[in-house]
Amino acid sequence: MAPYESDDMTTAGEVDEPSSRRRRAARYVVPVTVMGVAAATIGLVPAIADSGDPDLPKITAAQLIEKIAQSDVEQLSGTVKITTDLGLPDLGGLESSLASGAMERGAGDGEGGSSADPSAKLTELASGTHTLRVATDGPDRQKLSLLENAAEYSLIHNGKDVWGYDSASNAVYHGTVDESAEDRERQPPATPKDFAEEALKAVDDTTSVTVDGTAQVAGRDAYKLVVKPRQSGSTVGAISIAVDHRTGMPLKFTLTPASGGAAVVDVGFTEVSFDRPAASTFAFTPPKGAEVTEDGELDHGRKHSGKPENAPKPEEDLAKGLDGLKMLGEGWNSIATFDTGGEGGLPTGEAGGDLGGFLGSLGDQVKGEFGTGTVFSTRLVNALITEDGKVYAGAVTKDALVKAADAGK
Repeated sequence: MAPYESDDMTTAGEVDEPSSRRRRAARYVVPVTVMGVAAATIGLVPAIADSGDPDLPKITAAQLIEKIAQSDVEQLSGTVKITTDLGLPDLGGLESSLASGAMERGAGDGEGGSSADPSAKLTELASGTHTLRVATDGPDRQKLSLLENAAEYSLIHNGKDVWGYDSASNAVYHGTVDESAEDRERQPPATPKDFAEEALKAVDDTTSVTVDGTAQVAGRDAYKLVVKPRQSGSTVGAISIAVDHRTGMPLKFTLTPASGGAAVVDVGFTEVSFDRPAASTFAFTPPKGAEVTEDGELDHGRKHSGKPENAPKPEEDLAKGLDGLKMLGEGWNSIATFDTGGEGGLPTGEAGGDLGGFLGSLGDQVKGEFGTGTVFSTRLVNALITEDGKVYAGAVTKDALVKAADAGK
């Protein structure tokens, strides 16, 4: 079957993104930035619970993409398994220590942190294997529960209310959202459909799209849509999306990197029902004795407390830098760049102390016409931080980042 090319072509060159949308999305999306980038470049391999190749009517890639676009599923519930292996460096006890500190701050003084704050809790999805229970009833009611050892974290959107509940610490987060399409973008990607919508945005003349047979996922017959970059220099190997043949609903995703090996991201339903969930699924009342933190209290605490743990969140600083975000190149070789406004790059030597040495050990030092910088690499996303404070990041090779920095000098 010949590759299908979308009519929506990516424009080469630099494109300025609207700053208001970035600021609004940063709070919830930036904590799962790695997941978001993976979503935009994700690939799917055959389902784990593949029980054979169903005999389904023939369909073209163009027809299958249209089937996904026309899918009108608004009610569902099920279990999603997500495994992420970005190849991040082993931080030893540092990661657990930071998590414990956040937990203590959230359950303790109440001035600036809450273990139920979704912007912090959902970062756990960026590594390891997790089981999620998901439910949705239209655009205004969703529930995502992260199942842990003897504990559970739930994020519930019901109308204008957003609730986060961490059973381990009996902590509750409460916020509100406007019932608008832009505010709904604040919800992090969690289901195969979320990832598919992002992945298909990459379909242009730099992309090959084909139908590669059928599979069975969560007991349902599905087609497999395979997406591959035509360009060299991308860290993405291929995309394959398992699409329910009856509803057009994406059921499973797995990212395979160009370097080979295990999947970077594997997201798929193990159980799914398209019946309307009970209204009680989205009802929430803070348990007796729970510490409830309002969203505004978190912001106030960070701005006015002198404690280091109550300083502005990293994603808030990043959001300021994203005001100048530009996209370079096209298709799978697109590179995001912005200026942090801080010269000197990473802290090194005596000025950087132990932190500078630690950060330097995680990256590779590079040189070019732009000067010097440090490249931080994962199995999918690479980022270059130059000595003059500029950042270049994308699902591209280290050499591609250096070339981009040289061209921008």
